[in-house]
Amino acid sequence: MAKRDYYEVLGVNKSADDATIKKAYRGLAMKYHPDRNPSDGEAAERMKEINEAYAVLSKPKMRRLYDTYGHAGLEGYTTADIFRGVDFGSLFREFGLGDFGFGSIFDSFFSGGRTTTVREPRRGADLRYDLDVTLEEVAAGVQKNIEVPRLSLCPSCRGTGAKEGAIKECEHCRGTGQIVTEQRSGYSIYRQITTCSHCRGRGKLIVEPCDECQGKGAVEEMREINISIPRGADTGYTIRIAGEGETSDQGGIPGDLYVVLSLRKHSTFERHGDDIYMTQKISFPQAALGSEVEVPGLDGKLKLDIPEGTQTGAILRIVNQGVPHLDGHGKGDEYIIIQVVTPQDLSDQEKELLKEFDRLRKGRNG
Repeated sequence: MAKRDYYEVLGVNKSADDATIKKAYRGLAMKYHPDRNPSDGEAAERMKEINEAYAVLSKPKMRRLYDTYGHAGLEGYTTADIFRGVDFGSLFREFGLGDFGFGSIFDSFFSGGRTTTVREPRRGADLRYDLDVTLEEVAAGVQKNIEVPRLSLCPSCRGTGAKEGAIKECEHCRGTGQIVTEQRSGYSIYRQITTCSHCRGRGKLIVEPCDECQGKGAVEEMREINISIPRGADTGYTIRIAGEGETSDQGGIPGDLYVVLSLRKHSTFERHGDDIYMTQKISFPQAALGSEVEVPGLDGKLKLDIPEGTQTGAILRIVNQGVPHLDGHGKGDEYIIIQVVTPQDLSDQEKELLKEFDRLRKGRNG
């Protein structure tokens, strides 16, 4: 069904002033109030129609659009836009009539006379914590306690940033946190919604700031957090701890904490993937004759067999003695790079023995 003309709904002509429109509305509202017409099933619908007509004609900007383009001029407006800021109950209170229950009944029509824009609370900021770990720690897997500085909800003002009772609705955005501007081009309406610069989208302004947080709504605290470092983690591995970031300044959920690991340089081993590498010095006799030596491992000392004739730069492997795979199945290997050491402080007897060794080699190859 097409909407009726708003002036016809209120029973006034287009030249009616604000006082006439208000008087006409008040008379119709008292007549068609659903509570006064319990047997009339159409009273509520008629009341909605009266409500909407008054909401439009009581606002100069909307009334001009309606007078120029009719109902088409309001196509860019939502129901909430039409009713925003209209306090129907005050029309009766200002004449000493109370509100006859109109304030509550009108609030239920089309989201009522006093509309509220519900803003999704902003989520708190995420935090990053860089943590140095040792090769032994990531090989074994450990629990570590860290202390993280973060902003938390102020216990004094509970995040409002104001002393008790010292906060008011922003007059510029009427508590919505948004400023709506519009431009008409023919039958089209272009609307732009921006965050209110006065209240920064909060919809409220602080009259007197909280002494504890100086109006920030949050205070800095040090929080001790226990984290689990899994076996096999490496540099860049990130552990997410939900809800341990900063508290939202608008009552939303906290952000998350991201702990990013950085592997310290080891004095003995170099890590390549899940394999570890080290250099082992041996003597010439050990290299020539072969021997068994002890080498360090991540879990303690290991036995390494040196084959006869081992040369400098040879790489020997001990299987399954590297870093555990992150998936929990198996380990990498340990690689030992051999360095044959030439002695520099030979005794006369050692020199003679080496000369004899050299003569024997030459005679064998001669």
